[in-house]
Amino acid sequence: MTQVSTAELASWLNSTLEVARFKDYCPNGLQVEGKPYIGKLVTGVTASLALIDAAIARQADAILVHHGWFWKNENPCIVGTRKTRIERVLSHQLNLLGYHLPLDAHPEFGNNAQLARQLGIEILRDENGVAQTCGPDGLVWLGELATPVSLETFGLTVCNNLHREPLIVGDLQRKIRRIAWCTGGAQGFIDAAISAQADLYISGEASEQTFHSAQENNIAFMAAGHHATERYGAKALGEEIARQFGIDVEFIDLDNPI
Repeated sequence: MTQVSTAELASWLNSTLEVARFKDYCPNGLQVEGKPYIGKLVTGVTASLALIDAAIARQADAILVHHGWFWKNENPCIVGTRKTRIERVLSHQLNLLGYHLPLDAHPEFGNNAQLARQLGIEILRDENGVAQTCGPDGLVWLGELATPVSLETFGLTVCNNLHREPLIVGDLQRKIRRIAWCTGGAQGFIDAAISAQADLYISGEASEQTFHSAQENNIAFMAAGHHATERYGAKALGEEIARQFGIDVEFIDLDNPI
């Protein structure tokens, strides 16, 4: 079986995802150290107990996720479900690798880039081919549809491609072309989309005030699911790891309706 050292894979990931340029809510990189070599890697969205058990069942050496552990303002005590998760990972010598904002923002493997591919959005780019972004750390991306469509029609595209019905705010007959988006819990970035004069802002979740912001600023809004909008980055990154290092990589999608 082909293997890669844990240190080499972590170093490649840290460099490829440019983790040093982000001020994040959690540590990015190797969060829990396990076996020194990795031959089987499982990727997924969240380091839940269900994903850990699925990785163990597949005799994986490591797990790579978007939502890892050790978030700021979280109770740091290792009790309850936190204790169960950590104990399970340590007892099976699993490496846990987590990449949050760096995986959202990566120009090829990131959640934003991959969501555009899923929904048929053409990413707007500058003269150097760099994606046009706005908002904090450039996390909100900008793009266009090849042909304007109604909000209702694009809502069906989102539903069919992400396999869940989005929450939609706005006139369903409104024509949509210019789109801003940021996956996950980025509803608070709607102001950046408004400033960028987008017709539609897409995120994973919605807050009570999101409705009023959209209505009062004449922008359509979709909450397409936190998990649903972020399932593609970890999968794409895992596929690249398999190409680069020749190890066995499997993406496990454990659906989450939120």
